[in-house]
Amino acid sequence: MKKKKKRLALILAAAGCILLIYFCTVLGAASVSLGDVNRILLHEIFHMPVDMEGISAGSIAIIRDVRLPRVLLGFLTGAALAVCGASYQGIFKNPMADPYILGISSGAALGAAIGIVLHFSGNIAGLSGTAFLAFAGALLTVFLVYSISRTGRKVPIASLILSGIAVNQSLSAFMSLIMLFHQQSMDQIMFWTMGSLNGKGWNQIFTILPYVILGVILLMTSARELDIMLLGEDTAVQLGVNVEFVKKKVLIVSSIVTAAVVSATGIIGFVGLLVPHVVRLFTGPKHRVLMPVSLLFGGTFLILCDTAARSMITQEIPVGIITAAFGGPFFLYLLWKSRRGGAAG
Repeated sequence: MKKKKKRLALILAAAGCILLIYFCTVLGAASVSLGDVNRILLHEIFHMPVDMEGISAGSIAIIRDVRLPRVLLGFLTGAALAVCGASYQGIFKNPMADPYILGISSGAALGAAIGIVLHFSGNIAGLSGTAFLAFAGALLTVFLVYSISRTGRKVPIASLILSGIAVNQSLSAFMSLIMLFHQQSMDQIMFWTMGSLNGKGWNQIFTILPYVILGVILLMTSARELDIMLLGEDTAVQLGVNVEFVKKKVLIVSSIVTAAVVSATGIIGFVGLLVPHVVRLFTGPKHRVLMPVSLLFGGTFLILCDTAARSMITQEIPVGIITAAFGGPFFLYLLWKSRRGGAAG
């Protein structure tokens, strides 16, 4: 009976996400009537024989090429970061872990900064020159952190976290030097590091989609092992779990997915930290439920933040600022509430 209720809740949540995507596609600074939006979506997306008379080419472009891909990219990004965050928190056994804990954000930012300063153009594997360098920087950073932390065939979690912090700070210092010596590019670099969905379209979606779909599936297949590892690594080994293999699998897959997403959108903080933490309060720690719910909630959260970013004032705000502005105080409230509950207990 409980399984049926959980399945029904997930179906309703997925339906709610679809409605939210539609609602946020309708909203925007440019005025396009609801009827026109419906006709554009039916004709351009679902290829249905709908009368398009009276709809301007500009309105079609706004819905088809700007709003819809932006909303879908927001959902993909939020979902991917939330699932990766839940996986990292499971591996590290720490609700404060997030997808950037190993320095992915700093590696991607340094790569992007180099691309911006060198005016690196072109299209590599579906990514722009700057996005490709950000992707490469993120992956190289994770490889460096992993290599430093490795002891024989094992990777101690404490060493991994400490190495991630050290490498993160070092790369941030290098990026600051680049900004100092190339002040004409500072605004562009700063805007990239704030994270934004502005100007992104179908190309970015099709580029990161394989990474997100395959990565999320692989992470969800590790849900059972992650649940067992919550009992402790020694207990998990006794129960037949290959702990080191699971660690490597989750770290590699999460890092690749996060790197792909960050290379397309810039650094969008707090989603991978906040969403799994909040979801865990309602679903409990079991990853079989935590991961799919985090996926839906993460995508929803980022869509709402991005809609606020492009609708609150005439000048668009980078969505990374919105997620930090809402996520930071809310997360502090949760910590304060849990501390009071612990003190009371």
